Amino acid sequence: MTPNKEDYIKAIYELGGEKTVVSNKNLVQALSVSAASVTEMNGRLLKEGLLNHTPYQGVQLTSSGLQIANKLIRKHRLWEVFLSEKLGYDWNEVHADADLLEHVSSDALIERLDLFLGEPRFDPHGGVIPDKDGTVEAMDYTPLVDVAVGTPFIVKEVDDQQEFLEYLLQKQVQLGNAYTLLNIEAYEGPLTLESAEGLKTVISHKAAFKILVKEVKQP
Repeated sequence: MTPNKEDYIKAIYELGGEKTVVSNKNLVQALSVSAASVTEMNGRLLKEGLLNHTPYQGVQLTSSGLQIANKLIRKHRLWEVFLSEKLGYDWNEVHADADLLEHVSSDALIERLDLFLGEPRFDPHGGVIPDKDGTVEAMDYTPLVDVAVGTPFIVKEVDDQQEFLEYLLQKQVQLGNAYTLLNIEAYEGPLTLESAEGLKTVISHKAAFKILVKEVKQP
């Protein structure tokens, strides 16, 4: 399978194509390609049994397409772990190089990489690494935007877009750290967080949608 097809399948997955229909318009925007290119690739992947098509709505991954997407995500996230843990990349630096490496890695190499890294379960952004058979463990996380004021929580997963990760670094919001939600300003205003060390930081309401947390039950 070509890198172009792999990128296309992964884009559909990231746009929700595991469970919902993804429109051509969204694919054009996500991949920065023409509408004609999207239509042509749809046709190719339909013939290969990797997509289902709903007229006038869009496409959705078949079970075969989902398996390929999960294998790509496994490769990508294992390379992100390697770059972060072994080469000292910051979490906002790993994505681009992992994108390149995932396309040139054989299944055998990835399994050796997995063993070398100690079979990690999560990437540097908290994303679950699929098993080699394509199984993805479901996590019971809550978007920060849905957390009630006064609730303590631990940051478990964040969106992996570079700009957003740089924003979190600036705000000193880190994966695995414990915080308490002190306040949410009215009319979708910013959220004030307090770390376990008593340091306060303010993040935007929009950012709170991209942070998944595990609420800590209070005694």
